[in-house]
Amino acid sequence: MAIGATIHSFDIDLADVDRGVYETLPLKVARHPSETEAFMVTRVLAYCLEYDEGIAFGAGGISSTDEPAVLVRDLTGQITAWIEVGAPDAQRLHHGSKLARRAAVYTHREPEALLRGWAGKTIHRAEEIAIRSFDRALIDRVAGKLERRNSVSLSRTEGTLYLVINGEALDGEIREHALV
Repeated sequence: MAIGATIHSFDIDLADVDRGVYETLPLKVARHPSETEAFMVTRVLAYCLEYDEGIAFGAGGISSTDEPAVLVRDLTGQITAWIEVGAPDAQRLHHGSKLARRAAVYTHREPEALLRGWAGKTIHRAEEIAIRSFDRALIDRVAGKLERRNSVSLSRTEGTLYLVINGEALDGEIREHALV
């Protein structure tokens, strides 16, 4: 865990109907001093919505170029999914898409601006990279409910996110975007 990081605990009941994933996830998340609450919320949501055996938070997203914010490794240690959060540059996406079988980006930022920034850049298998965005107002409302210990019920069905955090119910759409 990062020095000077704020530790947040999450007890998450996950029901991802779209993927058929139902899990109870106890997470401890270190929020680096330079990381915004909105970025951390997006990182936690990406973790949940990409949940698979071997998933972990990476060192990336804040200062590391070696790992993404979230990654999935197989039993041999090979990275099978490279999951970026926020606004990664084209070079990171290119690297991650070459390294892993699958790549995805989850953002709380303006997706059209990200897509324009990547236009014309070399990104390996760009057409296969999943780009998903959350409504900024939803992310801000979730961030406003954060405590050091958090109880979360998270459901995704037909592209809609239903969330109860510390007793407050929220919902929002997960929008899909294409790089090409």
